[in-house]
Amino acid sequence: MSTERAHDVVLYGASGFVGRLVAEHLAVHAPAGTRIALAGRTRARVEAVRAALPPGGRGWPVLVADATDPVALADLARSTTALVTTVGPYAKHGLPLVEACARAGTHYADLTGEVLFVRDAVRAADALARESGARIVHACGYDSIPSDLAVAELARTAREAGAGTLTDVQTVATAKGGVSGGTVDSLRTQVAALQADPSLRAVVADPYALSPDRAAEPGTRQPRDASKPSRDASGRWTAPFVMAPFNTRVVRRSNALQDWAYGREFAYGEVMAAGKGVTGAVTAAAVTGGLLAAVSAMSLKPTAALLDRVLPAPGTGPDEDTRENGFFRMVTTGTTTSGRRFRSTAAGPGDPGYAATAVMLGQTALALALDDLPDRAGSLTPATALGTVLVDRLRAAGHTYEVTEL
Repeated sequence: MSTERAHDVVLYGASGFVGRLVAEHLAVHAPAGTRIALAGRTRARVEAVRAALPPGGRGWPVLVADATDPVALADLARSTTALVTTVGPYAKHGLPLVEACARAGTHYADLTGEVLFVRDAVRAADALARESGARIVHACGYDSIPSDLAVAELARTAREAGAGTLTDVQTVATAKGGVSGGTVDSLRTQVAALQADPSLRAVVADPYALSPDRAAEPGTRQPRDASKPSRDASGRWTAPFVMAPFNTRVVRRSNALQDWAYGREFAYGEVMAAGKGVTGAVTAAAVTGGLLAAVSAMSLKPTAALLDRVLPAPGTGPDEDTRENGFFRMVTTGTTTSGRRFRSTAAGPGDPGYAATAVMLGQTALALALDDLPDRAGSLTPATALGTVLVDRLRAAGHTYEVTEL
């Protein structure tokens, strides 16, 4: 623990829907003596959250900072070893806090699933963070910890087995859970950005949009991004996975940040499991059509206004039963340069975007504040900033990370 700063962890956005869940997790699972503070824009709302926490969190200090106040954000960043934030959409509210943490040498984590925001944050803060020693870690929830850690574990196991580096790798996702207003608002914000500046469409579509060295990425080997239903040899149908356009970029960034340790021929994609037979085919087609329809509807003012009336509002999310009865399972299968095949599984209980994400971000916060981590700084990914340290923490918290050779 740091003795020079007032806090080990500050949770910013504690009164938001996901923020409350993260606070509850920390109140139960943080080691005794961990100095945690709750922060937000409105003191009364944060205090109300604190009062409802399990006993371990009821004595935590409350800090006030508005996302538009650079002085308050700088003070917040300087007060703590690690700062985690649930305040989104990050494209609207996140960049000043990233920069404040990078300048202060404060480790930072968020839950973003926004390619454009991460690209902008890398440009603004990577050099600052490298100089100050800060780890800036984006995508520390269901976006994109399971994907990032599952592939990292796959590559590590193959390497240690003397099997070579990875070539063709695919993750098949299965999940059960709800949708929150914050997720919807993030998608709405990105759609609006693309409408305002159509040139950004090329960035979002680029499979290597988050690479630290875009020119060095392979030009002849195509990534395995999926845009339509498909069926494998066993008859199983899959559909495009809504989170793949972000998760795959994070995984590819992890490869490049480690000097392409997963392999120069690494091709990666993600799909959603849809089942077998006629039912699987219908499900895959419905998911594909639904995704296209949702994005199209958000792009048109009349239908966007209608969606605003029926979709969850910011600050809301699935009820307790939905959160408790959800789950996620990510099965990643890869072939190596030697022809050997491995399977990596990342899984956990609880609604993936909320109950499971609260565990992921909470354990990320504790790892950044308390653990001996890889010697890296700058704009990182979960795999490059935290690696096996976070894998071990998540296993202890009830999640599964395992690799087997096929």
